[in-house]
Amino acid sequence: MRRRIAHAITAALLVSTLVVTPAFATSLEDMQANKAQAENEASSLQQQITRTLDKIDTLEKDLEAKKVEIDQAGEKLEEAAARQSEQYGAMKLRIKYMYEEGESNFLEAMLTATSFSDFINKAEYVQEVHSYDRTKLDEYEDTTKQVEALKNGLEEEYVQMETLQTDLEAEKSTLNATLEEKQDEIAQLDESIQAAIAARREEERRAREAAAREAEAREAAAREAAAQQQANAAGNAGNGGSGNNTQGGASSGNNGSGGGSSYVPPQGSDGWAVVAYARQFIGNPYVYGGNSLTNGIDCSGFTQQIYGAFGVSLPRVDSAQATCGVEIPLSQAQAGDLLCYWGHVGIYNGAGGIIHASSPGVGIVEFSNCQYRTLKCVRRVL
Repeated sequence: MRRRIAHAITAALLVSTLVVTPAFATSLEDMQANKAQAENEASSLQQQITRTLDKIDTLEKDLEAKKVEIDQAGEKLEEAAARQSEQYGAMKLRIKYMYEEGESNFLEAMLTATSFSDFINKAEYVQEVHSYDRTKLDEYEDTTKQVEALKNGLEEEYVQMETLQTDLEAEKSTLNATLEEKQDEIAQLDESIQAAIAARREEERRAREAAAREAEAREAAAREAAAQQQANAAGNAGNGGSGNNTQGGASSGNNGSGGGSSYVPPQGSDGWAVVAYARQFIGNPYVYGGNSLTNGIDCSGFTQQIYGAFGVSLPRVDSAQATCGVEIPLSQAQAGDLLCYWGHVGIYNGAGGIIHASSPGVGIVEFSNCQYRTLKCVRRVL
């Protein structure tokens, strides 16, 4: 009989060694964080592309306007050059006429003056004609030079704007190429995340099966032990009862060691009552897939059972719990709210911290900083 008990206990221990904590949890969370970062970067790139397209559109309109200015300046330049040429031609004709008529005609015109005043007037007229021609010619030359300088300046600005347009087109191409690479990265991360989630679900399934086998083995060992005790008690009773007293005393001692810890039921119904109730289990072990607040439980099992004590029914897995209740910002979080992370959950302690079943090496603990890892959301379920 003792040999069967030993075999049952050995089987229970062997099954317990099959419960493996997933090694990919951190990797999955890293991939999810990397995907979120890549999505933010892609959004930033898209905004840059939009701004660049706006610049290109504005520049194209400016180029059209500048082209119109250049055309107008060209027309003004042609007009000014034509006036200059016209004035120059008129001046040449007058000079030619004066030379063809000769000095005698000029003297004759002067000598036929009816008075000295008439003579002076004719002489001044000739001088004024020369001065007028020179002044107008100078004015048209200056106007032509100014218009030509304006046209050259506008053409230079147009070339610079075309260079800027080329640079913006190159920038747009670079940003589009970078965005495509970032979108490929996001797609690859999404595939990896889906594969990791599938692997996690498979590991959870195996862990649940292993935990069930462990529980069955322990129950079998307990039944074997109870049967052995009953057999020993019956044998001792037949031998006079002295052995029964000794065995009974030992049994009482075993029950006392197993039930030394006591827990107070929920006292109240608000968030602070949830925190007070949850704190009673700090120090108890973490067991992946476990469902015992005293002998071992994981993060989502811990929150499920704590809230369950207050009449709040939550799903078993953290991803489903993250959709329960109402989402609120962390700045408005109150004691008893549900803190949801990527692959983890806990209870807000009302003072910036968290009470949770952390990990196998830590167990159920209270951290002072609930932002020790990236929060997914905060849910009010109570």
